[in-house]
Amino acid sequence: MSPLDGRFVGRAVELAAKGLGTTSPNPVVGCVVLDVDGNVVGEGWHERAGGPHAEVNALAAAGERARGGTAYVTLEPCNHTGRTGPCAQALLDAGIARVVFAVPDPGALAGGGAERLRAAGVEVTGGVLAAEAERVNEAWLTAARSRRPHVTWKFAATLDGRSAAVDGTSRWISSVESREQVHDLRRRVDAIVAGSGTVLADDPDLTAREPDGTSSPRQPLRVVLDRRGRVPATAKVHDAAASTLVSTAATPAELLDDLHGKGIVSVLLEGGPTLAGAFLAAGLVDRVTAYVAPTLLGSGSHALAGTAITTITDAIGLDVDDVALVGGDVRVSGRPRR
Repeated sequence: MSPLDGRFVGRAVELAAKGLGTTSPNPVVGCVVLDVDGNVVGEGWHERAGGPHAEVNALAAAGERARGGTAYVTLEPCNHTGRTGPCAQALLDAGIARVVFAVPDPGALAGGGAERLRAAGVEVTGGVLAAEAERVNEAWLTAARSRRPHVTWKFAATLDGRSAAVDGTSRWISSVESREQVHDLRRRVDAIVAGSGTVLADDPDLTAREPDGTSSPRQPLRVVLDRRGRVPATAKVHDAAASTLVSTAATPAELLDDLHGKGIVSVLLEGGPTLAGAFLAAGLVDRVTAYVAPTLLGSGSHALAGTAITTITDAIGLDVDDVALVGGDVRVSGRPRR
């Protein structure tokens, strides 16, 4: 990888992130177009599902200056016609001479753009900054490859791993700043999943709010796993603030299969310790995001239960890729090792 290629694919990754929360069920994609002299003449990202793809937006900004130039894209240009035309053909029509992309398109319908470009005489390079591009697009890539939604388990706990005190109180373990970040997580996902125990204990809204406290324009689907019909109609999850699905699925895999069939690409798991344990035990958690507060309780509910792990050698390791101070808390995020 040349430093120049890395620089402009890196910029494309930054652009792709601008689409988080607005493109589902499509991927987030960013694109940078250089002219024949190496000057940036166009940038774009996929802004919303059904709208122009990143390459089309960048090419529109570049105009005729794109001819003979280079396009840097986070995802292999698509090669099919859906609600929009194939980006591979758009690049050819614009006269692009070289295409550099990060991640191959895993979709059976959309894949093959690189081959189409090469067949037309375009120089194509793939795999540049693949890890960075995978991270920003991990939800869609998981859904495309595994045929199920990407699952992030989010929880807040004290330094000694407690999610609630002995009397059941848990508000607020995490800081105001951490809770604001959680609302950002909610705005970016398609669905929030919680169990009936959590809903009965806390009566949460399970909605996304803006930094000023107002309701976000886009609300994820609220999913309540309630096999025994315990959640009353008066619970907040049944109000008009967002749509709610009550599921009686017997297993996490069954629930995710049902959500995938409904077009759900990403899930934020906000249930209690037992529900989280069931997802982890089934290997169905793709990312863990923990907010650890500098607080000690010494007793009370644990953040995780029901994994059936009895020895340290079976512990679930985490490949941590993000650690940050948020307010007074420490945020740790990573992927469980398979």
